[in-house]
Amino acid sequence: MATFRMGAKTHPVPMALFRKNRQNLCTALKANSAVEKGSFVLLEGGKDVSFNDTDVNYLFRQESYFQYLFGVKEPDCFGALNVDSGESILFVPRLPEEYATWMGRLFTLEEFKSMYEVDRVLYVDELPAFFEKAAPKLILTLSGVNSDSGLRSKPASFDGIEKYVVNCDLLHPILAECRVIKTPEEIEVLHYVAMVSSDAHIKVMQFMRPGRTEYEGEAVFLHHAYAVGGCRHTSYTCICGSGTNSAILHYGHAAAPNDKAVRDGDMCLFDMGANYCGYAADITCSFPANGKFTEDQKFIYNAVLDARNAVLKEAREGVSWVDMHRLSCRVMLQRLKEGGMLQGDVDEMLAAGLAGTFQPHGLGHLIGLDVHDVGGYLPGQPERPTEPWLSKLRFARDLKAGMYVTVEPGCYFIDILMDKALADPNLNKFIVKDVFERFRTFGGVRIEDDVLITKTGNVNFASVPRTVEEIEKCMAERT
Repeated sequence: MATFRMGAKTHPVPMALFRKNRQNLCTALKANSAVEKGSFVLLEGGKDVSFNDTDVNYLFRQESYFQYLFGVKEPDCFGALNVDSGESILFVPRLPEEYATWMGRLFTLEEFKSMYEVDRVLYVDELPAFFEKAAPKLILTLSGVNSDSGLRSKPASFDGIEKYVVNCDLLHPILAECRVIKTPEEIEVLHYVAMVSSDAHIKVMQFMRPGRTEYEGEAVFLHHAYAVGGCRHTSYTCICGSGTNSAILHYGHAAAPNDKAVRDGDMCLFDMGANYCGYAADITCSFPANGKFTEDQKFIYNAVLDARNAVLKEAREGVSWVDMHRLSCRVMLQRLKEGGMLQGDVDEMLAAGLAGTFQPHGLGHLIGLDVHDVGGYLPGQPERPTEPWLSKLRFARDLKAGMYVTVEPGCYFIDILMDKALADPNLNKFIVKDVFERFRTFGGVRIEDDVLITKTGNVNFASVPRTVEEIEKCMAERT
């Protein structure tokens, strides 16, 4: 059995995983009345990308839809599926002989066939001849807008494709919907990468202390994920905020490269996820830099933890994700009220949108081959809510067994949002100003788990300390 594996101690990913994905797609396409007999799917894999105008390339990662169907490591490939028979054809570039000198020996077509367990392998330059012989009634290429990025996927093409009937819109929603429900084989990979990421987070928590820098914590995570877990990639740029940086939702970017020294009294928010065989983890841990929570830190942390716990108790097949967001916000606002920061009726706070002051992002998102996985706002699914405090949700669907989602409530103290709330009479009537202002330089707390939805509940794949007591105990075992 052919597998992807990064060494004997890492998880073997069977090529049967991708074969099953191909079968599932063909089944879904045959069930669609718009897909006539004699149809073929044609996808283009990712390309090597140069670093600006240099002869150095970015480290290659396969295009996600192509990875889903073929699991191929190499760039510049194409893949085709005969929808009727399910036959899979991989097209690989015909490389020059000197490739063997610089990059390693050239694999034969038979070796590629065995490596990826496809039915046939041809060279990319044989695409026109292949389709001329196949005489397809319809070629389905992939073009659709990613609802998270707003970017459109580029449909595959080849010289002479204009001779055929081509539909570049039909495939996208069907293939994206296939990716929403994870197969048992995919779940095994997702469990593995979540386990590696969880262990790496624990290493970071035990390493961090005042005087060390945010990027040192990032380095500990990257080292463990790669050296122990075989995860060469992360699923996104590591977010390693401390102090007020922990309230910057996407901290860690090029202009803020996790470069602050951690200080005593800081709250740390580290959002990091490894990536294995294209599959993503996305876990956030929040903890005090010195290993001991202050009373204010406990107050905010437990408000977020209670919100998270409420969602994990209720999330199951048939439950609305929008309702889960509302639930988490209601619980958090109630805890903030009980702690003296807010006053008044919690339902009125929700209706006024006060939750968006503390948590301007959605409760979570689908996750799989992309950290913000596809399927959020497909045709026929609930549209994005229009209320400002709900509009950042990355999907608004009812949950189904086999969905894999993040649950990530947070509470942040962000100057611009605090100022807007204080200036808004519809919001400031709920705020106890002196307590609210006391937290202006607090930063933020986020608790993020990777959760598999089942018919009767859910399974949390993040395995990290979560209660105040668990975190303090873990950090007492420092390296």
